[in-house]
Amino acid sequence: MADIVADRILQMITSEQLRPGAQLPPERELASLLGTSRPSLREALRSLQARGYVDIRHGTGAFVLDPATARTLREAMFAEEMSLVELFDMREVLELPAAGWAAVKQDELRLARVREAFEAVDEASSEELARSEIDWRRMQRLDAAFHLSIVQAAGNRFMSQSVTVLQDILARGMETTLRIPGRLARSQADHRRILDAVMAGDPTASRRAVASHIRGARKAAFTRIREQGGVPGD
Repeated sequence: MADIVADRILQMITSEQLRPGAQLPPERELASLLGTSRPSLREALRSLQARGYVDIRHGTGAFVLDPATARTLREAMFAEEMSLVELFDMREVLELPAAGWAAVKQDELRLARVREAFEAVDEASSEELARSEIDWRRMQRLDAAFHLSIVQAAGNRFMSQSVTVLQDILARGMETTLRIPGRLARSQADHRRILDAVMAGDPTASRRAVASHIRGARKAAFTRIREQGGVPGD
């Protein structure tokens, strides 16, 4: 019985009903939801903890962990000290086909999330451009959420995990490229072109729009590094 319960919880995690960092419902509620006993639920959770899917914190509850593939990839990339050149190359490898697949699949629910993510970053961009002080952390977070929503709309979980790791490393390694004068407005226009192409179901235009956006971000990143006197890896 515990194995069946563990599989059902795992399905909730892999179907994105429960995302990394999310807390599982309280034990009594979760047992009732799954139609199982609390002892069987505890055994199932211990099994999932041993396999790296959840973290059981006594007195607090159970939390969803990053998938093992994402953790392994993150550790490997940090260990290799990937250069910015390689990271932007990898963004093109992952995000271009993802945009094409999202345009072809036309998953209504996931595309609705893409539109919501676009509207959030677009509204925030307009608000921030009207201010004297821009909240760069907020903009970086919303920008990344838009790109991740497109990758998720492609329907490939491993690709989603890979791009999440890539965004983490880019954020750690440098300040957001949006700080370059004029970049925020250009990024806003790029996002609109990407959204329009994906929603129109045009994979070629979607890939082209994403490629243009990433290459613009790459140029902005290296411009900022030069201004700060840094030298990116080869």
